[in-house]
Amino acid sequence: MASNEASSSSKRKENPNELNLEMKDKVRVLCLHGYRQNGDTFKSKLGSFRKFVGKYAEFVFIDAPHKAKPLDEGGEPLSNQLSWWFNKDDGSFKGTNKNGPAFGFQDSLKIVEQAWKNLGPFQGLLGFSQGACLVGLICGLAKRKLTSIKPEFAILSSGFISGSLVHKSIYEESIVIPTLHVYGLNDEIISKEMSKELTNNFKNVEILEHNGGHYFPATAQQKQTYINFFQDRLQEYLENMELQQTSNAVFSDEQDGGGGGGGGSNIIVSSSGGSQTSGSESE
Repeated sequence: MASNEASSSSKRKENPNELNLEMKDKVRVLCLHGYRQNGDTFKSKLGSFRKFVGKYAEFVFIDAPHKAKPLDEGGEPLSNQLSWWFNKDDGSFKGTNKNGPAFGFQDSLKIVEQAWKNLGPFQGLLGFSQGACLVGLICGLAKRKLTSIKPEFAILSSGFISGSLVHKSIYEESIVIPTLHVYGLNDEIISKEMSKELTNNFKNVEILEHNGGHYFPATAQQKQTYINFFQDRLQEYLENMELQQTSNAVFSDEQDGGGGGGGGSNIIVSSSGGSQTSGSESE
């Protein structure tokens, strides 16, 4: 059920030719999994979502560099349960923990920066839970020019503000790139209030609420919102590419001729009925 506020997606041009969808171009998105997940499991869980928007976007999944602390005391860490950083003194992570450390965060930031450079080009970031928290931090660092990653848009599912002390200053400036925030009204791991708090750090916000818990939803109720968001991002990407080509052509002509050329949010509520893309994790 859509609110009466105008969606950013509703501003899309109606003529499909405007989108130039015949082109092979897609926006490319770097995806960051949640705590105790890995790139492969996250990719599998987003199968339905990727089918919804595969016409407009390509997704690349990477692994966090750290093994999560074993659930059982004295157990061995599992190679397929990973973490981007740890915010508790015992070397574990919990999204609700406040004023803790950020062990391993810089290592993870370097991993994402390397992927952005070596596996790119990318236009956007997507993250779930701890991965969404990391996406928010990267957007803040990019705003302050403290990372080589320069996202043009982001999708944050079950996101939240990091409680690590060293991250507090990253949230001081508002972020203006388009973002889609997805969260469950009955999420018992990352509450809807935590995800709503994160949206306050962004200016160009679209919100998709679902009636479920801690997972990335991908049902018929969410499909059109995802399609609309990625159609808009693809349109912007193609328009920017055209502007770049025009600018380069004008510059080239000037050089050849010897001239001295000058150089608000929409909230959508959907049910979680039917099949869903589960992204549950333990924190």
